[in-house]
Amino acid sequence: MFKKMIIGASAASAIALSSGAAQAQGYVDADTGFYLEGGYSYLDIEPDGAKSGVDINAFTARAGYQFNRNFSLEGDITSGVDDDDFGYDVRESRVGIDDNADGDLNDVINANGNLELNYLVGLYGKAALPVTDRFDVFARAGYAFIDMDASVRSPSGAAINTIEDSDDGVALGAGAEYQLSERWNVRADYTWYDFEDTETQAAMIGVGYKF
Repeated sequence: MFKKMIIGASAASAIALSSGAAQAQGYVDADTGFYLEGGYSYLDIEPDGAKSGVDINAFTARAGYQFNRNFSLEGDITSGVDDDDFGYDVRESRVGIDDNADGDLNDVINANGNLELNYLVGLYGKAALPVTDRFDVFARAGYAFIDMDASVRSPSGAAINTIEDSDDGVALGAGAEYQLSERWNVRADYTWYDFEDTETQAAMIGVGYKF
């Protein structure tokens, strides 16, 4: 829900700005060149078997090259600034632990986990659709790799190793971008990651500079 609020508020702000810009004088658009962006990211990471997602606050840095108004190639890296706990239910037979020592491995362990994001990197192709001379919507697709510290412990304190600390997969996203000037812009986007052991989503809002 929080990530949807971020995306919705960002998109509404960009639309309002673009409406006001219709009364302003146009500017010369730099359609090609290198650019840098950075800003705040919110990630929802839900390991397989977790009762709910893990909320991670993070910072994202991005670099790219715009070939024309419609296509860019970009890469970004996201680093977490905090960690979060989560509940984790797993059957004893799956992990080979008789946690309550009753001789039965069919019991479900109500374990506790903790997850911290080290970094998330990705490389993307970005296709933009101009709405006005300053406002674009876009989609992007690429491949990403995530590295995190994930630990799960049973009620007795035994370590349960069922969550991989690194993973990779396809990434798909969409967003909007508003040009404040010829060089500066604000951007909001959402990205979904197809990782095998976690359901991972990210919402980012930031500013950029085009060289």
